[in-house]
Order: sequence, then C-alpha cells, then structure tokens
Amino acid sequence: MDRLTAIVSFVRTAETSSFVAAGRQLGISASAVGKNVAKLEEKLGVRLFHRTTRRVRLTTEGALYYERCHRILDDLEEAENVVTDASQVPRGLLRISTPTVGYRFLLPVLPEFTALYPDIELDLDFDDRMVDVIEEGFDAVIRSGNLRDSQLASRRLGAFRFVLCASPEYLRAHGTPRSAEELERHRQIHFRIPTTGKLQEWQVKRASAERPLRARTVLTCNNCEGLRMGAIEGMGIAYMPDFLAREALDDGRLVSVLDPLLVNPHRFWLLWPSSRRLSPKLRAFVDFVSSRLFTPPTERESPRRR
Repeated sequence: MDRLTAIVSFVRTAETSSFVAAGRQLGISASAVGKNVAKLEEKLGVRLFHRTTRRVRLTTEGALYYERCHRILDDLEEAENVVTDASQVPRGLLRISTPTVGYRFLLPVLPEFTALYPDIELDLDFDDRMVDVIEEGFDAVIRSGNLRDSQLASRRLGAFRFVLCASPEYLRAHGTPRSAEELERHRQIHFRIPTTGKLQEWQVKRASAERPLRARTVLTCNNCEGLRMGAIEGMGIAYMPDFLAREALDDGRLVSVLDPLLVNPHRFWLLWPSSRRLSPKLRAFVDFVSSRLFTPPTERESPRRR
C-alpha cells in the first residue's frame, strides 16, 4: 500500500465527510478512496470513520490521527513550495465561485489579470447559493455578509453601498419620496435571497425604527439583473448594490433617491480553505482582486508579476 496516498485519501475524506467529495478533489473514484482508507484502517488496526449511507464521520481514534496527518501534509506541502521556489510562475486551473451579480464587478478587471498571469486558467462559477468551498473543490469564493465558516481564511475586498433607484419616468408619474414614510406609498421591487427565500431588507433610516418598512410590492425577483431591469422599465423603486446600478445611473436610465437615509456600507470577502497553504496561482489571484475590486483606479496598486 502507498501509505502517503492512503493518508491523503483519509485527510480529504475527513475534511469533506464524504468519499465522493474526496474522490472529486483527488481525481479518483469514491470506491478507490474508500479502499485506500480501508487498507489504512487494516494496517493501523483501528476504525477511523463511522460510516452511514449518506456520510462518514471521524471516530475518536480517527480524530487524533487526522490532527497528526493534517500537520504532516501541511509540512510536506510547505517543503515542496520551498524546493520549487516561491517565485515560480503561477499556473494551472483556478476555480472561483462568485454571486451571480459578480460578473458586474469581477469580469471588468480580469483582462488585466490574464495579461499578468497568462498561465492561469480561470473557471468561474456564478451562483447565488452558498457553496461548500472544500467539498465542492473550489480554490476560493467571493461572498458578502457575515463570515461564519472557521475553516476558511479570508481577505476583505472592499466596501460597496446600496442605493434606492427608480426610472425618471416612474418618478415623474408618482413623485420622488422624501422620507421612509413616503417610500411606503410607492411601488417597490424586491429581491428574494435564493439561499433563504426571504426578501432582502431595505436598510433605511426612519422616524420609528421599532417597526419594519412596509412594502407595496409590485415585483419580486431572485436575480439582481431582473431587479435592475424592472426599475429601468419604470415598474417601481428598487434597492440594489451601487455597482449594479452605476451604469444606468451614469446614463440617466435610473435616478437614486433617499441617499442620506441608507445604512451603508457593505463589504465583499474573498474566502479560501485555511487548512491549505496558498498556491502561487491562488496567491496571485488573492493579491490582485484585493487591490482591484471596489477600489478607485487612482488608489490601485500595480501588482508585481510573480
């Protein structure tokens, strides 16, 4: 038995709680992963996992063995990085997950990234669901909101704000709201959060903070582009990120209202598995996007080619 192969199969299974997910990461079948772990258990004379039809979980002995094996693999990877020289050219496939609306802020900066790092192949997954970074084999994900997963390392990407927008035609026909109370009398376009099914809260300061903002909903969308187009077509007032509205605000198709009453800012994060050392390709991506996204061009740093 190749002990190192068996240990890698064991560690990846422990991290994902699944032979299938471990096999996906390692590029082998789930049955091959299972056989590697079974042979390791036979050699050690202990059971490392409790197995069910849906998932596996570490036994007490397995948890102790995992802690040691995890450190050994980290040390091995660090040794390899030292030998191969940290200045090597970043190359290879990089799988990144981002919210659907991410193409609005991410794609415009990627031509510069690919010019700097032509040997990196980007595989972008635009999806609003909360992906499992480790189990699904992503190198990194871009997400907004509060950070919860302690298995992930993070880098702040920058701040953005929400704006309330409507078309000039809508405002001429229905008037411009001057307060949160007046906003309640207007037709509203709401975003339904795909991961929870709940409507996104409009964070607007109002005289009475004890009750939620009343909604006169004319349209609900679970896609930000639908939200934006509903506002441009004059259906009502919508609450959206400024980077989504910026082009339409600049060319006059949308007008922002009640800016002083909005609670801002918000923030995006770049997340990746903390259990693994940053590869040259991932480090290049982390350093690049953290210096480019939501940063005015005059404040951007020029990343060094690695």
